[in-house]
Amino acid sequence: MTNAKDLAKNKTFTTNSAAETQALVDDILALINSNVIGLIGDLGAGKTTFVQGLAKHLGIDTPITSPTFMILKSYSIKNHPKFKKLIHIDAYRVGSWDEIVTTGIGDIWNNPENLVVIEWAENIKDMLPQNTNFINFEHKGENTRTISLSL
Repeated sequence: MTNAKDLAKNKTFTTNSAAETQALVDDILALINSNVIGLIGDLGAGKTTFVQGLAKHLGIDTPITSPTFMILKSYSIKNHPKFKKLIHIDAYRVGSWDEIVTTGIGDIWNNPENLVVIEWAENIKDMLPQNTNFINFEHKGENTRTISLSL
């Protein structure tokens, strides 16, 4: 028998547009139980679109793009009861832990006031905190995506 707690740990959504993907932010924030979120999925699957919706939800006005060459971007959050910064990491080009550890990542994700969102988390999955929540993005059609949470 599956209980409600187990269902919340593995939740799947289907979206048919970027706007629908971004609209999931409220539901997903209500389900996560960590300040570290790993985003997994192919190029164009909706990871950055999700982060853009997350930033908008948190009141961040700055345009959000993947920090592929910078690895990490930080944004101040003004009016959230829990999080004070959104830390957006792109691990696409990360070849080794040494490349990312110089960012001070351990201190960043150990601070509960930081909401850390990592695109291409599968590239550093073995190094992420044990309590990381993962969101998998899959193409199902031109505009359709399946978005699955593992909490």
